[in-house]
Amino acid sequence: MANGSGVPEKVAWILVRDDRVLVTRSHGRDRFYFPGGHREPGESDGETLVREIDEELQAAIDPGSMVHFGTFEIGEGHPDHGPFRMICYTADHRGELTPSREIAEKAWFRYADRDRVSAVDEMAFDALYEAGRLS
Repeated sequence: MANGSGVPEKVAWILVRDDRVLVTRSHGRDRFYFPGGHREPGESDGETLVREIDEELQAAIDPGSMVHFGTFEIGEGHPDHGPFRMICYTADHRGELTPSREIAEKAWFRYADRDRVSAVDEMAFDALYEAGRLS
């Protein structure tokens, strides 16, 4: 769903463990993405993240622990079908990370795996690496 500017947006979850970040791949896709999704009408970022992570990974996000990590955007005419904006948050969770029907696989990527994610996700990978969070 787009914001007021008409740019499609995704609210994404950044979960880093042992210098690796969690990514998921949907059925029928080759590229991996950060878990998350588009807002439903009237949803806040927190509500979106809680709903999407429950739907995709059957885990419960603690909305009180959400911290904005960064907002990343690709422009019009980008090969990955820009424009597109991804708003990323870190957050604690409860429960195992169990992929749902819509998720073909989850993986833990290092910075060297950056070429296996979308262009906007690559930007977040770069920020995580520069912050010393990925090896």
